[in-house]
Amino acid sequence: MPTVLHRLGRFAFRHRRSVLALWLAVVAAVVACTVAFGGSGKFDNTFSIPGSESQQALDRMKTDFPTSSGTSAQIVFTAPPGQKVTDPADAAAIRAAVNAASTAPQVARVVSPFDARTVSPDGTTAVAQVQYEVPSSSLAPGSLDALKSAVSTSVSHGAESGMKTQVGGAAYGNAPGKSDSDLIGVGIALLILVVTFGSLLSAGIPLVTAVFGVATAIFGLLSLTGVVAISSTAQSLALMIGLAVGIDYALFILTRHRSQLAQGMDPEESTALAVGTAGSAVVFAGLTVVIAMAGLTVVGIPFLTAMGLAAAGAVLTAVLVATTLLPALLGFAGARLTPRPGSRAARREAAANATADAGKGRAANAAEAWFRQVTRRPMLALAAVAVAVGALAWPAHSMKLALPDNGTAPAGSSQRVAYDEISQKFGPGFNGPLLVLADTGGSADPQQAAGQIATTLHGLPDVAAVGKPVLNPATHTALIQVVPRTGPSDSATKTLVNTIRDDRSAIQRQTGAAIQVTGSTAVQIDVAAKLNAALLPFAAVVVGLSLLLLLLVFRSVVVPLKAAAGFVLSIAATLGAVVSVFQLGHLGGLFGLDTTGPISSFLPILLLAVLFGLAMDYEVFLVSRMRESYTATGDPLQAVHAGARHSGRVVTAAALIMISVFAAFLGTDSIMLKQIAFALATGVLLDAFVIRMTFVPAVLALTRRAAWWLPRPLARLLPDLDIEGERLQHAIAHPGPDAAPAVPATDARQPHPVD
Repeated sequence: MPTVLHRLGRFAFRHRRSVLALWLAVVAAVVACTVAFGGSGKFDNTFSIPGSESQQALDRMKTDFPTSSGTSAQIVFTAPPGQKVTDPADAAAIRAAVNAASTAPQVARVVSPFDARTVSPDGTTAVAQVQYEVPSSSLAPGSLDALKSAVSTSVSHGAESGMKTQVGGAAYGNAPGKSDSDLIGVGIALLILVVTFGSLLSAGIPLVTAVFGVATAIFGLLSLTGVVAISSTAQSLALMIGLAVGIDYALFILTRHRSQLAQGMDPEESTALAVGTAGSAVVFAGLTVVIAMAGLTVVGIPFLTAMGLAAAGAVLTAVLVATTLLPALLGFAGARLTPRPGSRAARREAAANATADAGKGRAANAAEAWFRQVTRRPMLALAAVAVAVGALAWPAHSMKLALPDNGTAPAGSSQRVAYDEISQKFGPGFNGPLLVLADTGGSADPQQAAGQIATTLHGLPDVAAVGKPVLNPATHTALIQVVPRTGPSDSATKTLVNTIRDDRSAIQRQTGAAIQVTGSTAVQIDVAAKLNAALLPFAAVVVGLSLLLLLLVFRSVVVPLKAAAGFVLSIAATLGAVVSVFQLGHLGGLFGLDTTGPISSFLPILLLAVLFGLAMDYEVFLVSRMRESYTATGDPLQAVHAGARHSGRVVTAAALIMISVFAAFLGTDSIMLKQIAFALATGVLLDAFVIRMTFVPAVLALTRRAAWWLPRPLARLLPDLDIEGERLQHAIAHPGPDAAPAVPATDARQPHPVD
């Protein structure tokens, strides 16, 4: 692979105008496809599992009870102080609002609170139910806003009543969050790059390549929204990861390139060699992330599959940009990227080379100084890591998983106010009623059977109310609404759903009717159960994959075991931190949280996939330079120091960039995206600075030569991937008699304003 990438880098350097034109054409093509096929930008934010009991029942309801088969909304009416919703003026305002809501787009039916008897005991609050025949993913972009507008306009016309209204319900539950703060992450990334390189030109190149990659991936994703179901969270995740790895991959290659330029290497040869060496690590690390993210498809949940494939596509695009467009841009820059004599960058490179030549001299930079401290007392460093990680990970043992509901919507939003008002006046279960679909075809008296089922359900623990059965004589089915005493994400609600399902055999023996539990709450419970069941097997696959890949790359037994152990530690600590903030509420105010709640069910498995790939990035870039040094010198401790000398600074900069990009998304209104951003930022912080920069050198210092040992039978069996490009560098340094000399790039030795 290094040889192929070396040729690719040289080709892109020499044909830079053609390569740039090709990428501009690619971006233009995906933008055109977006306008032609996905211009609506409509996302599918629903959670479902095809084939699950709740989804099967919903599918049947589309024909048996179409007005109840889709999503629903709630209109909450609150009377002014000292009045009741049953007062003439207030009741008239409610009826007018109900009539206005029934004319809103896509509304199938509106049930008046007076017909449904959904008036609070104190008479101050009433709730109208708005039914749609389509799921929330099929609602037109302006349908929910039109409903709000119709209700508020109607009530304002009857201003003498003073009635207050809020609109919420399941239809608003997965609305995408809004955040424009991702530009802050880019700004911080630029600042870090300027400090790292000491040059605006060098700092700007990774941002340019990242923008190309993200634009290609995101517009490509948008062009598919009219064909496949893609959530807004999938788009945000692709943007987040694509931007972070796009900058980092370019940073790794560019750092190697500038280091070689500082040593006097020709720009063309330096570009080709940087792509062949650092580019090999980029390709391997990127493909690792792609495999991990694509692995989410095996879970069998469509929205998680879309998230995994979207992120994988963004990473794959970043790899292609880093190995083709980046060397083309380096060709345009030519020798201008060479650190100026006497500059901070030049002094830093000179110090690194001088320290390397001196062998066991003083540290060349802060990263190497830190590694020297760690390797001087490795047991103490490991003990400190164990204590710190253990303390952070401890809250994870109490983690509660569920899909978010409107109880965690932004404070002051209409759906959040409606949720809180309903919880206070009617009980939290009213925000997520269950639907029991009964097939009464085998009953002697379908109406009596439905009534008996309703009576049985009302006698179950944690049931607050049971609605009157709605019958469809033509299809021999009945629909019964069950209101739990607890909220949609409460564990007691899950227990109630399982209890009803466990009692189905007894109910069928008594009534002859078969029942299924569905509704938005039951769907979310089924999705959460599926994710929980898949978590441990997926974790085992990810850890096993990391062992195999690193065994191939580093041809060592200790390095993969150490990497897998470090990965498990960083995952545990990250989940503990997420629980501390979002579930227990510690420091929640710093992240814009006004309430606590369970952790999103898909977060642990998503974190496993993403953090695995990103952790492998840092492992490969850091340890590959160590192995390169060990192969050359045979000194294991000096190899650890050399890895820090040449890669510590760039790994630190890459981690800070990635953290800043992820942390910028903490400003979103979506609790799901906020949890993802926090988890990824925290995970990268812990993995880069606690695991890779402390745990890794400590373990390697303790194991010394054993760290690079591989049994001979296994060594003969495994292919040598040469990820460090050792054979490539040897071939360049000692060309054979038949080797063709490299063509000097005379046009790239000096700056050319034309380029």
